[in-house]
Amino acid sequence: MAFYYKPLSLFLFPLLLSCFASVLLIPLIQATKNGGITVDLIHRDSPLSPAYNPSHTRFERLRSAFNRSFSRKSSLRLTSASKSLETFQGTLTPIGGEYLLKVQIGTPPVEQLGIADTGSDLTWTQCKPCTQCYTQNIPLFDPRRTKTYRRVSCQSDQCNAVGSSSCDSRNACQYQVSYGDRSYSIGDLAVETFTFGNSSSGDNVSFPKVVFGCGHENDGTFSATGSGIIGLGGGSLSIINQLETSIGGKFSYCLTFLDSNISSTISFGSNAVVAGRGVVSTPLVKKSPDTFYFLTLEGVSVGQQRLQYKTSNSETALAEEGNIIIDSGTTLTFLPSDLYQEVESTLERAIEGKRATDSQGVFSLCYELPSDGELKSPPIVAHFKGADLVLPEGSTFVEVEKGVVCLTLVPSQDLAIFGNLHQMNYKIGYDLVKQEVNFLPTDCSKAQ
Repeated sequence: MAFYYKPLSLFLFPLLLSCFASVLLIPLIQATKNGGITVDLIHRDSPLSPAYNPSHTRFERLRSAFNRSFSRKSSLRLTSASKSLETFQGTLTPIGGEYLLKVQIGTPPVEQLGIADTGSDLTWTQCKPCTQCYTQNIPLFDPRRTKTYRRVSCQSDQCNAVGSSSCDSRNACQYQVSYGDRSYSIGDLAVETFTFGNSSSGDNVSFPKVVFGCGHENDGTFSATGSGIIGLGGGSLSIINQLETSIGGKFSYCLTFLDSNISSTISFGSNAVVAGRGVVSTPLVKKSPDTFYFLTLEGVSVGQQRLQYKTSNSETALAEEGNIIIDSGTTLTFLPSDLYQEVESTLERAIEGKRATDSQGVFSLCYELPSDGELKSPPIVAHFKGADLVLPEGSTFVEVEKGVVCLTLVPSQDLAIFGNLHQMNYKIGYDLVKQEVNFLPTDCSKAQ
């Protein structure tokens, strides 16, 4: 069986919740009677996005997304390598992140627009008074104008969990978070009511006493479109774990092609259950840092040829547990260099086409787009432990510049990442109670 590159569907890639990458998360949340919540996601390059720049071509938007992937990988790698308890490392890509999540904070609720990040735990927003704040388009959150704002004490478990903290003269906890790109936020750790939904629709769902950071000193590569971070990682302070009793530790997303004119979605609670014929599951692996979602990749198949993930221990053929992270905030998929080279060589032997060169030198396996607009390529399957995923047609080879299509798997000397470009048209459910990730092939443009 061969896959065919179709230029109109190739360029358009998904979005996830940085928790999810090249996309902005602007939710219209629907609450069901059994507690489920579903949020619409809008790609950052969509005309509906506040970050949309109509002067950019689709190739420029693609290149920006690819560049952000490399920047984010560097940040994730620095975070993964950090062992210090004194410096809490989160993640943030330059240019303001990939997704934005609209949330209302306080009583009465005030709308904020945070960067949704599955690679961060602590949620924070810029607050008044601000001694050092980056420019943002919407007003700063003012804790003096809400009835439900309460600071957290220094002796609390929440203060201990934040990683790097100090006490003020009133014994209140002050947090300090830094990111792989040297951005940072410093402020007061507090609890507040968070409300998700569209104020005009009335479908609002409120959660009291959510721990978050009220940032009075924030700087770095943050974009004016976002007011802070929405932490969707696996750590104890993430929104997912804080709301565990309400959402059961479950969230899922379904990523559409950009040209489908249908938004992607992210769901929480009962709406996030991924079940049905064709579901495959793979275990989440607990590793440090617990923010990341680690999976075990056993190998990759190109057509009928299976290529094993080689470990540093040559005496065993078993892949190391937790050798790759799944991340919605990274567009590209990064494979260990040895495995990538085998994949590229196998594809090169299987594909009949005229080789081309990527003018920016990012991708090494490229071809001229055939006159009929279709590049024949064997299917590529990622073999996770217990779950075989066929990478979606149209995402493995993408037209990166006019007439040139390139393989969107790239080599990595350190951190391996399963990116969002290869997660589209799967409903992907995270169950932090059962510690597993479920995948169901889905036409996400119809799964609303």
